[in-house]
Amino acid sequence: MKLLVFLVSLVLAGCSSGGGGAPDLGAPDQLLPDAPRLDLPGLDLPLTDSPPTADAFTPLPGPGLLSGACGELDDTEWSSSSPYLFRNAIELPSTGFDPSQLSPGGLKVWTDGNRGGSSLHSEVFSFEVLHRCELAKLLKTETFIDYADAGGKKTDLLLEIDARKIGVSVTRAYHYPPTNPYTEAEAKALLDKKLGDLPLSQANATTQDAWERSVLHVFAYDGQYADAVQTAWAQVDATTKGDAILVLTVTDGLDDYIY
Repeated sequence: MKLLVFLVSLVLAGCSSGGGGAPDLGAPDQLLPDAPRLDLPGLDLPLTDSPPTADAFTPLPGPGLLSGACGELDDTEWSSSSPYLFRNAIELPSTGFDPSQLSPGGLKVWTDGNRGGSSLHSEVFSFEVLHRCELAKLLKTETFIDYADAGGKKTDLLLEIDARKIGVSVTRAYHYPPTNPYTEAEAKALLDKKLGDLPLSQANATTQDAWERSVLHVFAYDGQYADAVQTAWAQVDATTKGDAILVLTVTDGLDDYIY
């Protein structure tokens, strides 16, 4: 009994130390700030628990979800005279085309218009893809580029990427009805024509608007169309390719207005 009373006394003495207040439990844990969100306005990007790799590039926000090759153009390509192909994809919004969602450069392409035809939407989204992936800046739209021969070959966009002037020619891999497979022969004919025009338009530009490298931007109706283009690219002879950079973009979602 005495032993029990002694133990109880020790416990009460420990609890009453320090002026009779609550026992000292140490400083509370420091509150940590919430982890930053990885999603961006305008992009339906999933959250991830792991940080991006050192060479990962997150596209700038804008209409549609971009995936695939993005942020690829750098000194490796600019300092080489070899041709390159980069393939990516854009899932366009189900709400349709909305000019208010465009970047300032994309909106200018839209409002400036082009020389006619049904290619304006593809030119708008060519700028959007290159702006969001390669940080391209718009220098001139189609009708404002100066040429030595007004009747000669022309290009669609004059951009600045990595402090270099770049001419961009935009085309579409598409046929009707679109449900029929796109053939390698069709893709090869398209590439031969468009790639053959690149050095002609580049040589036709005045000194003021001369660009140092040409990009052929091909929009493909779906993955099968893009596969045909990619296969045909390997069949194009080296002289026709020159030092062209082919950006191949598959469109998904509500993309009818592109074609």
